[in-house]
Amino acid sequence: MKKQIKAGISVRHLHVCAGDMEKLLGRGQKLTKVKDLSQKGQFAASQTVTLAGPKGSIENVRILGPERERTQVEVCVSDLYELGLSAPVRDSGDTAGTPGIVIIGPKGAVQIKEGLICAKRHIHMTPEDAREFGLRDRDEVSVKTTGERSVIFQKTLVRVDVSYVLEFHIDTDEANCAGISNGDEVEILSK
Repeated sequence: MKKQIKAGISVRHLHVCAGDMEKLLGRGQKLTKVKDLSQKGQFAASQTVTLAGPKGSIENVRILGPERERTQVEVCVSDLYELGLSAPVRDSGDTAGTPGIVIIGPKGAVQIKEGLICAKRHIHMTPEDAREFGLRDRDEVSVKTTGERSVIFQKTLVRVDVSYVLEFHIDTDEANCAGISNGDEVEILSK
């Protein structure tokens, strides 16, 4: 059986907690949904912020909803060069011991003490998908792309939850390297 799944490209973004959202956007402000994302309950908000580092800044960084317990910023390696910062590759939500960053909103700024990461490439699966593919939560697999710039992405984390929609997530640097776009099919090769 071929193990084909769709790819989803993750552009730099921010998940924000209520306290930081108030400082960035103003008292009583709520995130305004622009569009739903592929994962259930997740959405792109109309609100954007600026990320500031010692070397430069990046404007119009989209906030994703819903609110989170802690603020987290996900960028790709080329963004880190532009900002003059470094950050580890981590699973989303695993921010302990990561560097912080200055975030500037329309109403104010915050400097988070930790929470800047490059998101680890991963596959979202339901438990049913995982059984079908013979995989478990936290397994690592290789994923092959097709086309002129075909690559094999090793050490791809499998994340299993009943709320997930089957999709392979990589950042823009990885997508550009492999010449793939949202919705392109990729193949799970091995455990």
